[in-house]
Amino acid sequence: MRTPFFRSYMCNDPDLVNLVLKERPEDFPKSERIRVGLKPLLGDSVFITNGKEWAHQRRIIDPAFEGGRLRHIFPAMWDSGVAAVDRLKPLADGTPVEIEAQTSHVAMDVIFRTLFSVPIENEIAHAAFETFRNHQSAQPIASIAAMLPWPHWFPRFHPRKARETARTIRDLISQLTLQRAHDIKTGQAPDDLATKIMTTPDPETGEVFDTNEMIDQVAIFFLAGHETSAAALAWALYLLARYPEWQEKLAEEALTAFEPEKIYFSTVSKLRHSRSVFREAMRLYPPVPMYVREAAKSENFRDRFVRRGSQVILSPWHLHRHQRLWERPDEFDPGRFDTPNGKECARWAYIPFSAGPRVCPGSAFAMTEGTLLLSMLVRAFRFEIVEDAEPVPVAHLTVRSKNGIYLRLTPRDPKMKKVNKI
Repeated sequence: MRTPFFRSYMCNDPDLVNLVLKERPEDFPKSERIRVGLKPLLGDSVFITNGKEWAHQRRIIDPAFEGGRLRHIFPAMWDSGVAAVDRLKPLADGTPVEIEAQTSHVAMDVIFRTLFSVPIENEIAHAAFETFRNHQSAQPIASIAAMLPWPHWFPRFHPRKARETARTIRDLISQLTLQRAHDIKTGQAPDDLATKIMTTPDPETGEVFDTNEMIDQVAIFFLAGHETSAAALAWALYLLARYPEWQEKLAEEALTAFEPEKIYFSTVSKLRHSRSVFREAMRLYPPVPMYVREAAKSENFRDRFVRRGSQVILSPWHLHRHQRLWERPDEFDPGRFDTPNGKECARWAYIPFSAGPRVCPGSAFAMTEGTLLLSMLVRAFRFEIVEDAEPVPVAHLTVRSKNGIYLRLTPRDPKMKKVNKI
């Protein structure tokens, strides 16, 4: 792909994908053009930094998402699911419901409960959520300013509404972060993700995040942790509505797994069908449609010269549907990951969370969240498609539907035992 100022190369060969993401990631840093487009909200967060700054940030953030921490924050995820079911009950009368708005709500609730130990009904949390929805519609993933070959020091311009909403979100995050810093100092902070991240020193330098650095990192949790989970969960529910036989498998599985009433983290390991459906939904509708890197030096890709500064684009959307790699790539088949072809492709041609050193640090978090919430929702409601309302996927910051995803909800069994908050 050509522009007057640079060229872009899309790589779908698994060997090239592996080269860029795993073998030589330092030679293919995050694209400066994408960084400029996202900077009003994300500042210098781990999502868009490179080199030593990125490595410093990852050394502090990664420990917060280690396996043992998932067990610790699991009750907060569970409580978000219970709250989501209660919120949807008045809407489960068979009339069309725009499901993306609902999954966006619960995904943001998970972020606030696991990060700051407050539900989305908290005044600051609710204001941040509402402002973020406005920011999504105002901020393109890459602005015109980012496309022009100006020097790094030259000021970039962004839409006024995008600047205003980004500033509001960051001000709200600042309030939560400053309050948490005070609580840590006085010994009153809860043991959640924010406290863990703010008190973890870089093992190489001994430094911890200052307030501005923490605001940047919380902003990326808003974008990557909330937006991607919301999109994946919405598409998974749509697919289950289209394939009711799989929906019934999940409902039966959840009904068994969620008994007795006391829920433990080990419950997630019993949700095998739900995990498979969530993985398949991310194959067909990967939350992030493309990863944009920049060639730090000139390269030769399959006998084609790639000039230094060119964009290198890796597209999960295309890779996950590659006809030379996957069997029946356009079909919904959650069982494919148990087949030889599915297992092989999962190693080389399945990158919903990226791969290599820059793999999403919250990938295990997202899989646990998606699997759990999907099961809780399907256990409580039956989801059906709305005729003449087929969703059309489009690429914004994530893969969303052009006009929303509308589904009909009805209660599964009014006599079903209610699950409670932990």
